[in-house]
Amino acid sequence: MIIGKVVGTVVTTISHPHYKDRRLLVIEPMHMIDEKDGGSFLALDNSHAGIGDTVLILREGSGARQVMNNPDACVISVIVGIVDSVSAQF
Repeated sequence: MIIGKVVGTVVTTISHPHYKDRRLLVIEPMHMIDEKDGGSFLALDNSHAGIGDTVLILREGSGARQVMNNPDACVISVIVGIVDSVSAQF
């Protein structure tokens, strides 16, 4: 799982049937100052997140399919929660 920020939405006219009634959001992963930026990616929304929300993303195909309750779904990343706050102590 990773934490990221929703930075955009994707609108499609035609999409895979497994994506029906689900929004596709653009995620910018959060990282520590000294870590490399992994780049943005797409995730299916399972928690009604919106632009600017900090979210928890399950980025592993088998687990994502379990969350969607569809063992045949073609998905890798799914948003499983909206994060209220993040703190780190070193």
